[in-house]
Amino acid sequence: MDSIERLTQLFERFPGIGPRQAQRFVQFLLRSSAATRRELMDAVQSLGGSVHQCAECMRFFSGKEKVCAICTDPGRDASLLAVVASDADLAALEHSHNFRGHYFVLGGTVSLASDTGNNLRMKQLLEAVPARTKAGLMEIILAFPANPEGDATAEQVRKKMVDLRGRPLKITALGRGLSTGSELEYADPDTIKSAIESRR
Repeated sequence: MDSIERLTQLFERFPGIGPRQAQRFVQFLLRSSAATRRELMDAVQSLGGSVHQCAECMRFFSGKEKVCAICTDPGRDASLLAVVASDADLAALEHSHNFRGHYFVLGGTVSLASDTGNNLRMKQLLEAVPARTKAGLMEIILAFPANPEGDATAEQVRKKMVDLRGRPLKITALGRGLSTGSELEYADPDTIKSAIESRR
């Protein structure tokens, strides 16, 4: 396999990228200067050294600290915790400027094919709730995609939260300002604002 073919196949592994788009990426790189390709290589290589997972919200961030800037921001509302499926969903909520609480990245949604969430950070979430409750947590917002997988994940989180007896937490989900089947990361700020305000 030549290097063009190999790189095309690597790009095809990216979410939402098909063979045609992967070929376009490779063609773009072939037309780019050596400096641009080197810049891309350096950026990919630096991911391993400068990017870490936040010990509190579990998102990936660039820095040397163990906890990210969002989690250490004293201006955040400690009474609210949005549980999201991915870093992209966290970024969408954050960029909407409509949510000032804290986050927890679950790492995906439940697969309906297997009805399990073995790779989800459910255990870490449940372990984090008592300390967050002591710090003032009053409401957990389940901010998952408006699709069957997101609904199944929300249901599973709700069931697990029942086991945390003695902790009077309000558990809500985003309202349907999001149309069914939509991904949170592609929603515009006004739609996200509507979903947050109409949570139930």
